[in-house]
Amino acid sequence: MASRAIDYAIGSCNPLSAAGFCPKSARVRIFTVKCSAASVATSGASVGSPEKPWKVADARLALEDGSVWRAKSFGATGTQVGEVVFNTSLTGYQEILTDPSYAGQFVLMTNPHIGNTGVNFDDEESQQCFLGGLVIRSLSISTSNWRCTETLGAYLAKRNIMGIYDVDTRAITRRLRQDGSLVGVLSTEDSKTDEELLEMSRTWDIVGVDLISGVTCKAPYEWVDKTDKEWDFNSNQREKETFHVIAYDYGIKHNILRRLASYGCKITVVPSTWPASETLKMKPDGVLFSNGPGDPSAVPYAVESVKKIIGEVPVFGICMGHQLLGQALGGKTYKMKFGHHGGNHPVRNIRTGRVEISAQNHNYAVDPASLPNGVEVTHLNLNDGSCAGLAYPQRKLMSLQYHPEASPGPHDSDPVFEEFVKLMKREKQNL
Repeated sequence: MASRAIDYAIGSCNPLSAAGFCPKSARVRIFTVKCSAASVATSGASVGSPEKPWKVADARLALEDGSVWRAKSFGATGTQVGEVVFNTSLTGYQEILTDPSYAGQFVLMTNPHIGNTGVNFDDEESQQCFLGGLVIRSLSISTSNWRCTETLGAYLAKRNIMGIYDVDTRAITRRLRQDGSLVGVLSTEDSKTDEELLEMSRTWDIVGVDLISGVTCKAPYEWVDKTDKEWDFNSNQREKETFHVIAYDYGIKHNILRRLASYGCKITVVPSTWPASETLKMKPDGVLFSNGPGDPSAVPYAVESVKKIIGEVPVFGICMGHQLLGQALGGKTYKMKFGHHGGNHPVRNIRTGRVEISAQNHNYAVDPASLPNGVEVTHLNLNDGSCAGLAYPQRKLMSLQYHPEASPGPHDSDPVFEEFVKLMKREKQNL
């Protein structure tokens, strides 16, 4: 199979014209189309079947419900097992790929056309890809974006992440909505039968597995980067005072740290197993419990640390941090049918009545009926009525089930970072 990459230029002048040049003022956009062609013998009888000039199905997705879906592969090859979830975001696939909260999962994108903007270094949400695989309907044959540095397929191959396309993502999504999240096996290996893949899907389970230990940092470090000025928003009337925040890394995203830094916080990131006593010795103004993957009941050590910190300093929990706070307060968490994954989830702030369109990524939720008196449910998911936020003023506590940094997603929830800063400021004034 021979491949050729062709660069096209689109602009206000013709670079192939007799003049032979374009004025500097002309805006020229370059994009790349990759084509493949089969080599065919020119003499004698053909040996075997000629290679097809198009890619054929060479991968399978086997689900624990017994269905096997044929597809075409891109990225890495091999066999991988994970929980299949669907994401309804229209954009931001690179942020999704590098969100540590997707560890142990295959992400199916409901938006059919993926890959047209390529990838770039600036949109990374962590140092690597933690998800198990990517499932899409249509893989773009071209990339066209001014920040693009690499194609999606090449990016996944370098990071050993499997991807499949030309599969009916709409049908799989309907199945997940009806039956709930399903364990699946991605494979490009012809040596494995469908029955073997199905058996693998039925004997693997994500519930009760500590996924945080595989995504957390190994040692404390300082974070100083703010949101770049060209991307910043809501920058007026911020506090000039600096607050020291200890951020527990359960799989923290870079843009959570950037937003906190942009609101005037000096941040020390610590591993998920960092002792609460060491945190309190550092005398922080506040503590952030970050997002992260998996089942909060699988990390009792994290719940114990949260218990020891609650009430000592102002705390803010995001996603996994919200669930850990719920358990630390004596509440219960439960696994949702298919979770919330996407950048278009409506949430109502019960205190103000304001509706926010939020970015979410979680398969577990806090049961508000199990929480003790004094804990206030502050936000409600309008799709299913689940708890989306908590507050406990007496214990200096606030939390959200979703992602206020919204990477990717809308910025409706960004003011919550300012609320956390105000909570720390009030505590300082009361000392």
